[in-house]
Amino acid sequence: MTVIKQEDFIQSIADAFQFISYYHPKDYIQALTRAWEKEESPAARDAMTQILVNSRLCAEGKRPICQDTGIATVFLKIGMNVQWDADMSVQEMVNEGVRRAYSHPDNVLRKSVLADPAGKRINTKDNTPAVVHMEVVKGDKVEVTCAAKGGGSENKSKAVMLNPSDSIVDWVLETVPHMGAGWCPPGILGIGIGGTPEKAMLMAKESLMSHVDIHELQAKAASGAELSTVESLRLELFEKVNALGVGAQGLGGLTTVLDVKILDYPTHAASKPVAMIPNCAATRHVEFELDGSGPVKLEPPSLEDWPDISYNPDNGIRVNLETLTKEDVASWKMGDVLLLNGKIYTGRDAAHKRMVDMLNKGEALPVDFTNKLIYYVGPVDPVRDEVVGPAGPTTATRMDKFTRQMLEQTGLLGMIGKSERGQAACQAIADNKAVYLMATGGAAYLVAKAIQKAKVVAFPDLGMEAIYEFEVKDMPVTVAVDSTGQSVHAISPKIWRKKIGILPVED
Repeated sequence: MTVIKQEDFIQSIADAFQFISYYHPKDYIQALTRAWEKEESPAARDAMTQILVNSRLCAEGKRPICQDTGIATVFLKIGMNVQWDADMSVQEMVNEGVRRAYSHPDNVLRKSVLADPAGKRINTKDNTPAVVHMEVVKGDKVEVTCAAKGGGSENKSKAVMLNPSDSIVDWVLETVPHMGAGWCPPGILGIGIGGTPEKAMLMAKESLMSHVDIHELQAKAASGAELSTVESLRLELFEKVNALGVGAQGLGGLTTVLDVKILDYPTHAASKPVAMIPNCAATRHVEFELDGSGPVKLEPPSLEDWPDISYNPDNGIRVNLETLTKEDVASWKMGDVLLLNGKIYTGRDAAHKRMVDMLNKGEALPVDFTNKLIYYVGPVDPVRDEVVGPAGPTTATRMDKFTRQMLEQTGLLGMIGKSERGQAACQAIADNKAVYLMATGGAAYLVAKAIQKAKVVAFPDLGMEAIYEFEVKDMPVTVAVDSTGQSVHAISPKIWRKKIGILPVED
């Protein structure tokens, strides 16, 4: 009988979450590199370059790939012959491992978990509790999968109860464009089919933990070998989802997904439950076994697994933020690459809500936004000699409902975030001759390199959601919505869908 000691299990969980915070899985890097090599869209290729360079920097510096270090998710398959030498429950041991990982002094991770989700939404301050899925299986080992899932991709999870005769392909192709780019493509789609609604969701999540192997499946199909229903469905969805033209970061291009994963389960004769959960460009998971011989020893990847490329943004338009005017903003066109220099302020959901409440009460804001830009970001705490930790953008659409009031009552000239803006936000931008700039999601450490100084200037009680003042040097961004309200996310995917030519082009 195998005996798993409490400390071995806890330390293994802690080591795993540290490991995945800065190491992409090798198969993901290889798949992204293949996509980068064939990408024809300059904007998408630029975004993938940033993601690949950021990934290597994180592997070298052992710092988070993304500022959103996720909610801890753990899958456990516990052998029936395993005995625990522990006085804590399995959930408590996982939580302790997560607590250690997210508070590690050499690589502090952002704590994003909030208690009382329908009420006060108070940060638990250690990223616990984890979400744990346990299964008792035959054997004498414990199989562990640890994953860190960020809010941007989790928020795009979808589920539907189809009729038995309905097409899964049609539902996916209808749904993916409405997911926007907040899930940070190129990534992986996990799909669960069958069982019951909650089973389908769990299968969709678990499917994302398997290795990227769509290229092997393509080779199998090319050889003439017989494919299962699931294999055929994966290939069809992989081709057609990419034919949508969404592209990296929603900028339009050849690659939206690097793989499509599917798990299925028998279901009721009247039902066809289907769930879809994306993994983002910060795909983070690791699998290992415990056999009672001690804590896991995870093998770091070789830096040779990354392509030998660098990111040089010198072709961008350099912008002096200290003298920025509406006339400058009006001169920028959709798709322009800018290099920002000077001071910007930060603000996310909680800060925006507080500022709007203050404006509604006629109170003065603690920050003067006149002719300034606000960056939608919640950075990781700095370590060692860092000015700030990884500081990539958060999903901009969550701030759409605040946009018009902020532009019209604060003197704000523009915003920086990731993914698209909704129609109402684009109209507010056009009405105020403002701008929305996009930073690359999944390139948080690379972005942080451009931040020369950082200090909290308002709402320190909000933690990572406080308002910071950043001083940046050559921070790369793309004009995503120009001062006329034209959106690259609305226009470019349609252009690339037409270029690819597999799916009909919608008006």
